[in-house]
Amino acid sequence: MLTDPNPGEINPPLPAVLLVPCTSVGDLSNRYRSPLYKTSARAGVLSTTGHSTNFIMAVLLPTNISEDVWITRGCALLTQLSN
Repeated sequence: MLTDPNPGEINPPLPAVLLVPCTSVGDLSNRYRSPLYKTSARAGVLSTTGHSTNFIMAVLLPTNISEDVWITRGCALLTQLSN
């Protein structure tokens, strides 16, 4: 479950996630659609799809806090911390 980090944690690790492809996701309440980026530099060249080339996909993370809170905080997943 997505929660606030412990005091002093800047980039806490995400536990291993099993990605299972499906045709429908069902109920999205209590989920945060977290963007997954290649690097910590979220900016990238815009591709023809309108997404940054640094953007990989959205990951649905379970949470008991409103999605708006995580969006305001700029919460995102990163595959690496430096460029």
